[in-house]
Amino acid sequence: MARHGKNFLAAAAQVEDRPYLLEEAVPLVQKLKFAKFDETVELAMRLGVDPRHADQMVRGTVVLPHGLGKSKRVLVIAGPDKQREATEAGADQVGGDEIVEKILGGWMDFDAVVATPDMMRGVGRLGKVLGPRGLMPNPKTGTVTPNVTQAVKEIKAGKVEFRVDKTGIIHAPVGKLSFATQALIENAHALVDSVLKAKPSAAKGKYLKSITMSSTMGPGVSIDAAHVEARQ
Repeated sequence: MARHGKNFLAAAAQVEDRPYLLEEAVPLVQKLKFAKFDETVELAMRLGVDPRHADQMVRGTVVLPHGLGKSKRVLVIAGPDKQREATEAGADQVGGDEIVEKILGGWMDFDAVVATPDMMRGVGRLGKVLGPRGLMPNPKTGTVTPNVTQAVKEIKAGKVEFRVDKTGIIHAPVGKLSFATQALIENAHALVDSVLKAKPSAAKGKYLKSITMSSTMGPGVSIDAAHVEARQ
């Protein structure tokens, strides 16, 4: 079992053993800050699904109303006809097959990848490199698309991808501790609403089992999942 330092233990001692309303949890998580950097605030949602079954996989995207506080470096892999459009939309890196070779050679100076459908033959070779990092373009998350302008702008605005892991939990960021409290609350509600909308029809029983909010270094705070769900 991991041993925690005295700062963590002091923070954890201030968290009551009960589910908090989201509106209570956010200011508490902000108050418990003890790290020297601007930590990321994350939600962990335990879902009543079995991700081993394809029809119970939960994944999707949400554009958080207040972004994530850091603009992502977006790479667009496109044919010549779409490269100028990608640059004008604000992409940080734009290229074609030569970018695929560059990535295969070890270059990873980007945070998100968008590809046009005509480039997927070459981009498919990057599965083993980009897949484990969660960077592989996918039509379901809007990152394989002919509409590169929309894709780039959504990512720059703070689009978050979420995907249930093999244990049935979704981990996703909702902002930084330095955000205004109300901005974090609204971002968190937007994420939860999107996960609820992504409920697979094959999921039986209770879908949203639990929610925990934490900062990078801080203790987890249990959220009243039923109350959040009732907002729908």
